[in-house]
Amino acid sequence: MNKFFLTAIPLVLALTTHAQQGKIFTAKDYERAESMMAYNTEPLVEHTGISPMWLADDRFYYRTPVAEGNQFILFNPAKATKVAAFDHQKLAIALSTATGKQFKATELPFQAISFSADGKGIIFQAEGKQWRFENNRVVTDTSTVKVVALTGGRGRRGGGTGGGNDILSPDKKKAAYIKDFNLWVRDLPTGKETQLTTDGVKDNGYATDNAGWAASERAILVWSPDSKKIATFQQDERKVNNAYLVPTKVGAPTLKAWKYPFPGDKEIPMLTRVIINVENPKVIKLQVAPDPHRSTLSDDIKGGAGWADVYWSDDATKLVFASTNRDHKQEKVRMADAETGAVREIFEETVPTQFESGWAAVNWRYLSKTNEILWFSERDNWGHLYLYDATTGKLKNQVTKGDWIVTGVDKIDEKNRIIYFTAGGLETENPYFTQLCKIGFDGKGFTVLTPGSGNHTTSFSPKGNYIIDTYSKPDVAPVTVLRNMQGKQIMELEKTDLSKLSATGWKPVIPFSVKAHDGKTDIYGLMWVPKTIDPNKKYPVIDYIYPGPQGGSVGSWAFATERGDNGALAELGFIVVEIEGTSNPLRSKSFHDMSYGNMADNTLSDQVSGIKQLAAKYPYMDLDKVGIWGHSGGGFAAAAAMFRYPDFFKVGISESGNHENLNYEDNWGERYNGLVTNADYNAQANQNLAKNLKGKLMLAHGLMDNNVPPQNTFLVIEALEKANKDYDLVVFPNSPHGYGAYAPYMMRRRWDYFVKNLMGAEPPYAYQLKGR
Repeated sequence: MNKFFLTAIPLVLALTTHAQQGKIFTAKDYERAESMMAYNTEPLVEHTGISPMWLADDRFYYRTPVAEGNQFILFNPAKATKVAAFDHQKLAIALSTATGKQFKATELPFQAISFSADGKGIIFQAEGKQWRFENNRVVTDTSTVKVVALTGGRGRRGGGTGGGNDILSPDKKKAAYIKDFNLWVRDLPTGKETQLTTDGVKDNGYATDNAGWAASERAILVWSPDSKKIATFQQDERKVNNAYLVPTKVGAPTLKAWKYPFPGDKEIPMLTRVIINVENPKVIKLQVAPDPHRSTLSDDIKGGAGWADVYWSDDATKLVFASTNRDHKQEKVRMADAETGAVREIFEETVPTQFESGWAAVNWRYLSKTNEILWFSERDNWGHLYLYDATTGKLKNQVTKGDWIVTGVDKIDEKNRIIYFTAGGLETENPYFTQLCKIGFDGKGFTVLTPGSGNHTTSFSPKGNYIIDTYSKPDVAPVTVLRNMQGKQIMELEKTDLSKLSATGWKPVIPFSVKAHDGKTDIYGLMWVPKTIDPNKKYPVIDYIYPGPQGGSVGSWAFATERGDNGALAELGFIVVEIEGTSNPLRSKSFHDMSYGNMADNTLSDQVSGIKQLAAKYPYMDLDKVGIWGHSGGGFAAAAAMFRYPDFFKVGISESGNHENLNYEDNWGERYNGLVTNADYNAQANQNLAKNLKGKLMLAHGLMDNNVPPQNTFLVIEALEKANKDYDLVVFPNSPHGYGAYAPYMMRRRWDYFVKNLMGAEPPYAYQLKGR
């Protein structure tokens, strides 16, 4: 027997054994999985709901799919008529003639229109120009009309945004912007530029948006209703710590440095509030101590169209604002005199954990006409509205109450003293479903305006006569109806057609509820299974996690054909779950606070408990093969799962995780941990538990991540190497937090890692995701 033959025998046996252990995936298998991505499923869905663009007279238009493309529909609620907004075929011919390019009536190169002042034509933007279509002709249009969506939904008084970094005044005649750390204003009719402040310098500039992970060149400010004043701040960061990143390039390295405060730092960005007279430039400093860079909403001070927690009176003589202390436990509501800068306290609220006035947007309002404040608080364990007298600071009455929450204040009718708001928890099927409601300022007349189980999103007509209501569930496609302001349905506008998608074998996600780790609290989630699942087989399980505590794994509870790559992973042969665990928002205050002071909890005990309960109901789930992955906060949680539950989670992928929250921005840690010592953070840091790793772990990070600095992952890497633990690593040398153009590459590597290590199969070599 020759030497080559003896050598070949083990190799053949090894290959044969490997082939028996798992399937060999081909590019066709991955193509089938990719067919479940949203960019492939959404084009197969018709009439998915509408995004109404309201006209001033309560008519509205929207863009909706038709047999071969899209069409603009104009609807008149008063007459209940629905017609084409214009002659699509004639516009396509006219635009083709004008540009020399060929356009189809069902594939016009724009997604929004506006109507000309006389109502005889439409204006749109295409091919880098603004056009007017009238009398079956298309001509270039040089008017100042811009194609915008006019909606009747929630908004903030104080102006809007213009092009670039301009912040437009309410009268649209001025634009404020930052130049050389000072605030300037441009007169739009004349182009004249005026410097409003003069003492702004680097790291102590006006209206700057550059503290920690949030950074942009846009000014943060609120215009007064008369367009004559600006409320903003001078942000002092001169003694704040820097963060550093170095791009990868040929030649000498370039250091990127920016202000990035960390938990426990002595110095953090501080805001000196000011009011600026625009017409005769003058800076009035408010007579109050500087505030930390905080808001009642979250760890960023932006909100709505500008600056969260700041409201002008209708006559521009007063400015009402809320000051949030460093650990978000104290709120002071204050009123400033716009002429003198004098400030008086109206009232304050102090809480033992952390205060928040909402989640998607700030929920409190200053009601100028009656000098009242509509305040949001969780003081009775549920997020509700309270009415205060802004003169005396006394509570007048609680407006909403019950074991449910106000999730958003949508519209306030001060004249009739009615509040329109979105509420969660009114439906027993799922507490995350939201509905539009109304109630009087006195707490009377509570009415649900969008009845029916499901997640409702709404839009108000400009005159306040109609409501467009789109409702759905994760597994039930959207229906859009028109209602009057009493909630009565006038007619159905659109109903989603899934016939083309269903013909491919696509199946909706499976909603579920299980008990949390305490065995009594209901928690909710979603599950994806292969299209051709065999209940007699066993399938590996993948848990997608984003633990919050400012958000959750599921996010929206409205219908979606796909969510990320969950459906694609299921089509590769996995059971994929998302579990919205305890300590996430949009439930009761006590629910949200269950892990306050211990961010490392990461809902992991809920994930383990929930998956075990699901496996008892669905025996095809293989509890010996459970994987987990997440990004950002989910990356923190995924690595923690591998270290804290090493016998349950066998494969983990941790992307851009904030593994050491002393190395993440101050506002997040101090909000959910409080002002605690390094020892408290050390107990939660992933690198201190890395020695517990038993399974397969992939770490990934962008080296230009200015949200979660990559040192977070390097700490875990160093700890794994010290503990002699194997790991896999993917780095993106010049990518930010979300990997940018390299996101598809990361997705493919994620598929490969689970296929190989959780399923024991062989992925195709270097499959190229097609994308859109």
